Order: sequence, then structure tokens, then C-alpha cells
Amino acid sequence: MTHQPVTPRARGDSDAPHLSPVTPAEDARTILINQISWGAVLAGIVVALTAQLLLNLLGVGIGLATVDPSAASNPDPKTFSIGAGVWWAVSGIIAALIGGYAAGRLSGRPKESTTGWHGVIAWAGTTLVVFYLLSTAIGAVVGGAFNAVSSAMGGVGQIASTAAQTAAPAIAGGSNPFADIEQRIRSAAGGADPAAARDAAVGAVRALVTGDPSQAQAAREQAAAALAKAQNIPIEQAREQVTQYEQQYRQTVEQAKQKATAAADAAAKAASRAALFSVLALALGALAGWFGGRAGAVDPTLTTRALGQQRGG
Repeated sequence: MTHQPVTPRARGDSDAPHLSPVTPAEDARTILINQISWGAVLAGIVVALTAQLLLNLLGVGIGLATVDPSAASNPDPKTFSIGAGVWWAVSGIIAALIGGYAAGRLSGRPKESTTGWHGVIAWAGTTLVVFYLLSTAIGAVVGGAFNAVSSAMGGVGQIASTAAQTAAPAIAGGSNPFADIEQRIRSAAGGADPAAARDAAVGAVRALVTGDPSQAQAAREQAAAALAKAQNIPIEQAREQVTQYEQQYRQTVEQAKQKATAAADAAAKAASRAALFSVLALALGALAGWFGGRAGAVDPTLTTRALGQQRGG
């Protein structure tokens, strides 16, 4: 006697749409084929990580092969860095496809949407592991091989930050806008005690250009008097020099600010482009994991035949 499924209409209960119109056995099978196999997901993550490691090592090998320290015609560092970033993204997408396929196939599920989700979860796990490794001390060891290319090209992997540091003089640090003025003051001869007079002149001019603008006139006169004594020149000539030094200092500071602003803007744009490129690469990796998982679905024909034979028997 063939078992007939119990439906809401057969029971005469139109108020129970939540009841399944299939047999309990079919319900159990539906739940089974939609369950996540975490063992398969873990295997997919391992496969994806291994594939990404191998692909990046391949990229490192090819990249280092193009570098000849004894030759002058090496690849441009910026182009080299962009190529390395593109290869990193492509290798991640390919690894997500391979890991997704492994997760979908090992799950043993015949439903493509279920195996697709296995691939996406494996991609997500791989992404989290990679970012964890890159942000910890373990990542410094694991990523040592990948950093070899950047090291070979003088750290081209950090173009944005390097450009910002070299292009923007540190007003309060490495590049001193008063250095040239001080050198000019100390190089001038004159006075009974040259060393002490020069120190006093340097201090007076420094106090003028870096001091309170509201007291600039008094500081200007003190600087002119110190210069006149240090160089044994008339006070009017000293005032002219003080005016020149003051203008030179303001101009140097303004140029430094402009360069720092331009460098910061360039670094911000580079970081923005890198972030958007990373989002695109991750999205493509997720799609690759999805389609890889779908491709790993087992042939549903065997399952259908087995169920048909059981029912026929």
C-alpha cells in the first residue's frame, strides 16, 4: 500500500499552511541536503590557503626573475608594486574558486545552492585567516616570502607612505626651515667675540621668526642689533638682512605646508584606491567561491535513482 502524503487540504484543515505537503522521509532528506558540512568547509579553507600560498610564491618567483641588481633597466617600482597587488588579488580569486569547489564536492550535497554556500563560507573563512595572519606576528613569518619582492625593489609595497614621507618635509622634525638661515648667519665674520655674537644673533633671529607675532617689532629690532654686532655692520643693513631672513623663513614654511598637504592628499587617494580595489577583489573572491561550490555539487541522478528504486520496491 502506497503511503499518501498528508496535506492540509486532505485533513480538511485550511488553517494549517505550515504543514509540509511531503512525507516525513522526504522532509528529513530535504533538511539533510541543505545542512552545512563544517568538515567540508574546513577542508575548503585549507585547500584555498594552500592554493593561495602556492600562487603567491609563483608570483614572487616570476617577479624576482625580472629584477637584475646589476642592470639599470629594471621594472619601475610603482608598476612592479601594482603588478604585485593585481597578482595577489587574482591569486585570491583563483584560490577561492579552488577552495569553494573542494568544500562543495566534499560536502556530498547534490543541491547546487547548498554547495554554493559551502564555497562562500569557505571563502569567508579563508579571508579571515589571511587577514589574521597579515595583522599578527605569525603573518610576519608566513608573509616573509611575499615581502621578498618588496624588499628586492626597495620596499615598493609601501609606495603611498614612502611618498608621503619623502615628499612632505617635517616642519617640526627632519627638515628645519631655519637651518639655511642659521648657516648664513654663522658663516658671516665680524665682531670681537665671533662665536658668542653669532650664537646671540642666531637666537634673536630664531625668536623673531618663531615667536609671538604680536611682539614681532621688538623682536625684529633685537635681531637687527644682534646681527649688526655679530657681523660688525650698520644697523640699517642688519635690518634689511632680518627682513630677508623673515621672508625666507615664511616662504620655506609655506612651501613645506603645501608639499605636506599634497603628499597627504596623494597618500589618501592611494589608500582609497587600494581599499576600493580590495573590496572589488573580495567580492570577486566571494563569487568565485560560490561558483566553485556549485561546480562541486555531486550528481543528483544517482540519488534520484536510489529513491526511485526504494519507492518502487
